[in-house]
Amino acid sequence: MTTLTALSIASEIFPLIKTGGLADVTGALPTALKPHGIAMRTLVPGYPAVLGGIENPQPVHSFADLFGGSARLLTARCEELELLVLDAPHLYVRPGNPYVGPDAKDWPDNAFRFAALAKVAAEIGQGLLPAFVPDVLHAHDWQAGLVPAYLRYSERQGPKTVFTIHNLAYQGRFERELLERLGLPARAFSLDGVEYWGGIGYLKAGLQLADRITTVSPTYAQEIQASEAGMGLEGLLRLRADRLSGILNGVDTQVWDPATDALIAATYDLETIGARARNKQALQTRFGLKTDADALLLGVVSRLSWQKGLDMLLEVLPGLLADGTQLALLGSGDAPLEEGFRAAALAHPGQVGAVIGYDEALAHQIQAGADVLLVPSRFEPCGLTQLCALRYGAVPVVARVGGLADTVVDANEMAIATGVATGVQFSPVTAEMLAKALTKTSALYADHTTWRNLQINGMTTDVSWKNPAQHYAKLYRELVAES
Repeated sequence: MTTLTALSIASEIFPLIKTGGLADVTGALPTALKPHGIAMRTLVPGYPAVLGGIENPQPVHSFADLFGGSARLLTARCEELELLVLDAPHLYVRPGNPYVGPDAKDWPDNAFRFAALAKVAAEIGQGLLPAFVPDVLHAHDWQAGLVPAYLRYSERQGPKTVFTIHNLAYQGRFERELLERLGLPARAFSLDGVEYWGGIGYLKAGLQLADRITTVSPTYAQEIQASEAGMGLEGLLRLRADRLSGILNGVDTQVWDPATDALIAATYDLETIGARARNKQALQTRFGLKTDADALLLGVVSRLSWQKGLDMLLEVLPGLLADGTQLALLGSGDAPLEEGFRAAALAHPGQVGAVIGYDEALAHQIQAGADVLLVPSRFEPCGLTQLCALRYGAVPVVARVGGLADTVVDANEMAIATGVATGVQFSPVTAEMLAKALTKTSALYADHTTWRNLQINGMTTDVSWKNPAQHYAKLYRELVAES
């Protein structure tokens, strides 16, 4: 098998820096591609967390002035990951979140911070590092959206490009006056270039100029071509539909494995699934819930936002609590939702527990101890928490949208009878239908045989990167063959 080289360009990567599922994907994909003859490195910004977590960094190039300051390109490793780190202190050495400052507002120079990442990626593709000239550049989300633009408007040839949409809602829009400072020619500011509603659209540039577009589930690939989910880009996506495909994400099945997970109270597998009871008890204790093996325990691991539908959970919560249901929630995001779940926990001690923030270990403990993993998203490109839930035997209850629709088999009468059901779906995405789905879930939970079958079906579902990696490898090879 001929080995192809690829450069992945991303604003975050697990285990070094993570704010969401993007990091999990970019952290797992390089290893998953190795058996398919794809040698992938990943270019990431040199945030403090990245610089502090890499092994054996070696400078391979320097930039006298990269959008306002000097910078270095480092080769490095982190566990099995081969990295290129853009060490630009004036752009990336800042506290906390990689995208927003302590005031929770976007860093005012984000246009340059992520243009730098894209520009360096394009230069690597054009031979900046003679020892590593990738066959394919794979850019992720708006932060890497200018990669195809820098290649297109350069006088030099470069490799083929893939642009992956992880969430169309985040688009990276900036003022047109920045065009020259970004190093893009005037001709780039056009409908078939980077222009978007009178400004510069980083995500739009990726969609317009990449050789191929992917998104993270087949259903989402269809949804975003319609106005309801297209976020203003549906026309462009329809125009490029022949270049657009949906490839489901996977999860790292070494990181997410209940049989070996050191972060949970009791490990288990299909043969010892009864040990989940110890994890449920530990989770109830951790969240200050009443220790009750029979109570239906809902788990949530999520960003707290309108997209994730968690305002609907607050709306239906009183009815759930009246039925004795418990809730363990981990997440952060919109202030009104954070306050709503804090207030619910204070008002209902023993039934509602909320940890505002993110804690990787606690996320594992919720998957291992909750009976249900709830994902009521209004839209969801793929979703990873429901994949982890399947692997851990937490029955997912999800809205029938995007990747949730593609990965969870609804426990309708036929699916139960034929032994393929893995969870509960609901549609349309309203509070009323969420309440009905949870009533149905409670009835399924009361039927111990059916519930155990749902758990076993989930745990035997292949949620690994095996199939997605095959699709990406095939895509890369097709692109290179077109050259």
